[in-house]
Amino acid sequence: MIVLIPAFEPGASLADVVRQLRIASPATRVLVVDDGSGPAYDPALRAARAEDAEVLRYDVNAGKGHALKVGLRHILSTYPGEDVVTADCDGQHCTADILRVAERLRTSGGAMVLGGRRFAGDVPARSRFGNAVSRVGFRLVTGLSVHDTQTGLRGFPAGMLDWLLALDGERFEYELTMLLRSRDAGVAIDEIPIETIYLEQNASSHFRPVVDSLRVMRPLIVFAAVSFGSFVVDVVALELLYLATGSLATSVVGARLISGTGNFFANRRVVFRTSGGGVLRHASRYLALALTLLAASYGGLALLTGVGMPLLAAKLITDAALYVVSYLVQRWFVFGHGRRGGYGNPRSRRPAAAAAPTITTTRNGARSHRATAAATSAPMRESTTRP
Repeated sequence: MIVLIPAFEPGASLADVVRQLRIASPATRVLVVDDGSGPAYDPALRAARAEDAEVLRYDVNAGKGHALKVGLRHILSTYPGEDVVTADCDGQHCTADILRVAERLRTSGGAMVLGGRRFAGDVPARSRFGNAVSRVGFRLVTGLSVHDTQTGLRGFPAGMLDWLLALDGERFEYELTMLLRSRDAGVAIDEIPIETIYLEQNASSHFRPVVDSLRVMRPLIVFAAVSFGSFVVDVVALELLYLATGSLATSVVGARLISGTGNFFANRRVVFRTSGGGVLRHASRYLALALTLLAASYGGLALLTGVGMPLLAAKLITDAALYVVSYLVQRWFVFGHGRRGGYGNPRSRRPAAAAAPTITTTRNGARSHRATAAATSAPMRESTTRP
């Protein structure tokens, strides 16, 4: 088992984390990936190396997701067949919890294991906010209940690493993407409670509540943007057709045909990222959904306008009620049904930004590594490990 620790501007606590892990579980390897912290943090990384951690470094900060991919790719090529537990570098995951996740991973039957905080006690406001936003959004999109969607303490079986490397995301959104894509790939999620630890009000955290919450919520934002664009087209077409024909039925059908065609292709390629074959199958399912929603929309409009409500107001209320239903049916039936399980590749290629560590030299029996990162195109500093 390997503990992978992404680190950006680490403090003295990094070496403490490594030391405690090595004492509690001497057989456990610890891999630290420095996400472009800079020369000022050399002492902290040297101290981690002195505690028998393997350290990979690159010069330009590229994000937590990028650092995780660098580590996962290195583990896949250098330590094939090893399970991986990821942990934070600032001491917010106690050694006992890291090892509990590792033990649960061994008996999980191939599930992704999460160490979920319960956010009891004196928790910083920005941490409560960030987790609440992502937890609610995740429940809305997937229908699954995960208490701590932002936890950095996670366990991955060896067979999952290829799938993880194929996922999009270079920063904090990468960890939520794992969860969002898990169901389509046949990945079970197993969550166990862990201790909630915040040191100095989480001052060491690099999570930015507004910017990174938006990144975390990107899948939902994209769907909302596509839906809003389709809604605008639908409203404009409805008004124009109603002015031209005076027929509510004709206007509703015509407007939905126009907006629905655009919405189908946008959702297929941009939101649910389905490409290649299966267009006719997806289109037939989408048509069945569209006809159902059309009947529901017409019924709602007829009911509301029949009691004297203006057409535009009736349209807003009816479509808002059908919005969530439409998303869930598209995700799980129209575009999601029949996808391969067992860590099915969510895309046909791996992101070019993922770095691939390669061995360059050996010195005193210890291997040195240089990581090449396509995302940053930055020169890399050589790192060394103890034997």
